[in-house]
Amino acid sequence: MVGNAEARVELSAAARESLPARWRRAFDWAERELGGRVVAWEPQPRWRPACFFELERSDGEILPLYWRGARSEWHRDARPLEREMRVIEVFERFGVRVPHAYGLCTDPPGLVLERLPGRFNLATATDDRHRRAVLDEYLVQLARIHSIPIEEFEAIGFDRPRSSEQSCFGETRRFERDYRAARQRAAAKRGGELRPEPMIEFQLAWCKRNVPRDRQEFSFLVCDSGQFMFDDAGLTGLIDFELGYIGDYAADLAALRTRDLSEPIGDLGRAMRRYGEISGREIDLRAIDYHTIRFALLNPLSLAGVLAEPTRDANYVQYLGWSVCYGRAGLEVMARYAGVPLDPPRLPESAPSRRETAHAHLVDLLDPARVAGESGAGELAYDFDRMQRLAVYLERSDRYGAALEADDLADVAQLLGSSPAAPPPRSWQEADARVEQLVAESGPERDADFIRYFHRRLSREEFLLKPVLREQENAALPPLED
Repeated sequence: MVGNAEARVELSAAARESLPARWRRAFDWAERELGGRVVAWEPQPRWRPACFFELERSDGEILPLYWRGARSEWHRDARPLEREMRVIEVFERFGVRVPHAYGLCTDPPGLVLERLPGRFNLATATDDRHRRAVLDEYLVQLARIHSIPIEEFEAIGFDRPRSSEQSCFGETRRFERDYRAARQRAAAKRGGELRPEPMIEFQLAWCKRNVPRDRQEFSFLVCDSGQFMFDDAGLTGLIDFELGYIGDYAADLAALRTRDLSEPIGDLGRAMRRYGEISGREIDLRAIDYHTIRFALLNPLSLAGVLAEPTRDANYVQYLGWSVCYGRAGLEVMARYAGVPLDPPRLPESAPSRRETAHAHLVDLLDPARVAGESGAGELAYDFDRMQRLAVYLERSDRYGAALEADDLADVAQLLGSSPAAPPPRSWQEADARVEQLVAESGPERDADFIRYFHRRLSREEFLLKPVLREQENAALPPLED
């Protein structure tokens, strides 16, 4: 919920009339429902509609508010936001530090929340002592959430797991359902042919085979944990609960660990031990490793459809970076879990094509600095930035793509084995289809081969993305043990 004071715009009648229609409708709703007048706003350019705004009430009070819109590529209505609002109301009753929810708008879909002071991302903490203190405050709040009776959440529509396996597979079941539905929709447009996703299919199969069967304690989980605001004095509040569900509390500790890939948390082993001290619960590192693998998979699982058929407003490289980095990091934890040594790929020298100059020119044309000072510069700069990142990725694909694809086909040929009846694949499309078929036909006896192959494959893709990965460049998940 952090904003930029320089982007704040006072809303005169003329300024308001110039806003996109969705924001005019949003502010009309806020004024009717909350009573008052929207006097300023600040857009938050990101992959979901969001903004900060100020509402002046008749007594002169100024309410600093945050508009949290629907996840545009995934949801077009307010139902997930309504679930989140009900969760926040339960949290408030039990003393969890969260922003107050002022109401839910259905057109455009948006949840209006109290704007919390401070900033996010512990990488911005003043020093290690400040970072540890804030994280400890967060862990106290997380333990409090896990101690709320799950009946409170059943009363607002959440389901209690029927078994340890269902609890530990958690929200993955819902993500898998959406992933398969998206694949079928895309296949229908292509005449019934499914786009192969062999890495996702392998990791899903592995998670189902290895799901813990002895985790009997159920808690409400925030799911995408580690999201909170803080200032120099300490924690100001927790945010983002739309993916919450009832399950194994170790899953929230694993999600906190995976957040470290994008937002450095600090000493994660210490954080796990500290949670155990605060909550009095057992810290089972193997269970946390399992949930780390499973939760990291949710990124590729949820993004497969968007990457196959991106909408015009999709931040394609951001999504691809998440999918690749989280998929690769999950495989590294899986390799340690299963005792499989990894063999990183050889990376090629640059070999640009005759289109090198055109690629470089496009990268330069899309420099976000070109729109500085223009009306709506924040949103324009965001659009230029996502397009420039895509241009950089394509430019690197031009220089390295052919060599990387040849190396991948060689790996696939080795994975598949060859015979006169089954010669090596001649294209990446054929390779993907045959590897997915092999995954479906194989059991745990081939796990080590698949872990090594998919890790090499994703490492190659990550190499292409390297200059535009930003906070995820060189991100890894070290072991939790000392």
